[in-house]
Amino acid sequence: MAASLNILIVAVVSLIAFSPLCLCSKAYGSGGYLFPQFYDHSCPKAQEIVQTIVAKAFAQDPRMPASLLRLHFHDCFVKGCDASILLDNSGTIISEKRSNPNRNSARGFELIEEIKHALEQECPETVSCADILALAARDSTVITGGPSWDVPLGRRDARGASLSGSNNDIPAPNNTFQTILTKFKRQGLNLVDLVSLSGSHTIGNSRCTSFRQRLYNQSGNGKPDLTLNQYYASMLRKQCPRSGGDQNLFFLDFATPFKFDNHYFKNLITYKGLLSSDEVLFTKNRDSRELVKLYAENQEAFFEQFAKSMVKMGNIYPLTGARGEIRRICRRVNHVY
Repeated sequence: MAASLNILIVAVVSLIAFSPLCLCSKAYGSGGYLFPQFYDHSCPKAQEIVQTIVAKAFAQDPRMPASLLRLHFHDCFVKGCDASILLDNSGTIISEKRSNPNRNSARGFELIEEIKHALEQECPETVSCADILALAARDSTVITGGPSWDVPLGRRDARGASLSGSNNDIPAPNNTFQTILTKFKRQGLNLVDLVSLSGSHTIGNSRCTSFRQRLYNQSGNGKPDLTLNQYYASMLRKQCPRSGGDQNLFFLDFATPFKFDNHYFKNLITYKGLLSSDEVLFTKNRDSRELVKLYAENQEAFFEQFAKSMVKMGNIYPLTGARGEIRRICRRVNHVY
C-alpha cells in the first residue's frame, strides 16, 4: 500500500511540474510584480514540497483538492490574495473563519500549516502563506485531472483580516446573477472569469443549507425553483429536508464529483446545477449562457480559460515588496502589536 501511494505521489508531482502556461504578470491593484521564478534561488524546492504534501493529502482525502481551491478563492476575494483567511482570532484580529461563507464550511487549514511547517524546515521565513494557497490551488486542480499553469509568486502575508469583507465580498449561493457579476468586477474580474472560475465546482461538495430554498421556496411563494430539474430535485429532497440536515453534503457535480472536467457545464445545460449561483449562469444572461455551452462542448477551451482566470484571480491586490510579512505560522501574525 505504501509503495503504491509513493508511486501515485511521484506520478502526480511529475504531472504538476509540467506547466504549459507561463505568465509573469502585474498584480491587480498592486505596485509589484509576481513571477513564477520568485523562489528559484531562495527556496528552490518550495513547489516540490507543496506538490508532494498535496498529493499525500489527496490520497487520504479526495475532498481536499476542492477545499484548497476554495480557500484560495475565498482569500483573494477579501482584501486580495494575502492569506488573511488563515488567521485565527486574536486580541487584534477577528477571524474570517467565522464569516457566513466560511463557518462550518472552509477546511484545509491544518494541511496549509503542514505545508508551511515543511517549508520553514527547508527555508525559514521565505515562502509566504499566500503563495502556499496559490500553489496548492494549482496542484489541486492538476491532481484531479484539470489544467496546469505557472503560478506567479512573490505575495506576502497580511497582518490583519476582514470579517465584514468575507461576509460581503464573497459571492453567495443565493445571490442574483448581477450581484455575483458585480462582486467579480470589483476584483477586476469579468464575465468570462466568472463563468470559467465557476467551473471549479466540477469538484467538491455543498451543504443542504446552501440550496434548500431551491427545493421548497425559491421565490418566497412556497414553490421550488423551476430552473432545477424536478427529478434531480426529488432526489435531493431525500437528504435535504425542509428543516434539519443543514450540514448534509451533496456533490456539486454529481456526474464526476472527484474529476476536474467540464461535466459541471453539461449539468447546467440540463438544469442540474446544484446551487442557484451555478444555474443562473445558464438561465439569466445570454453571454454567460453561450460560454456555458462552449465549455460544455469544448473541455480544452474551458481548461485554457480556467488557467488564465486563476492567474488573474491570484493577482488581486497582493502584498509585495516590504508590505505585509512572511508569517512563520499561517494561522497567526509574527508579532502582536
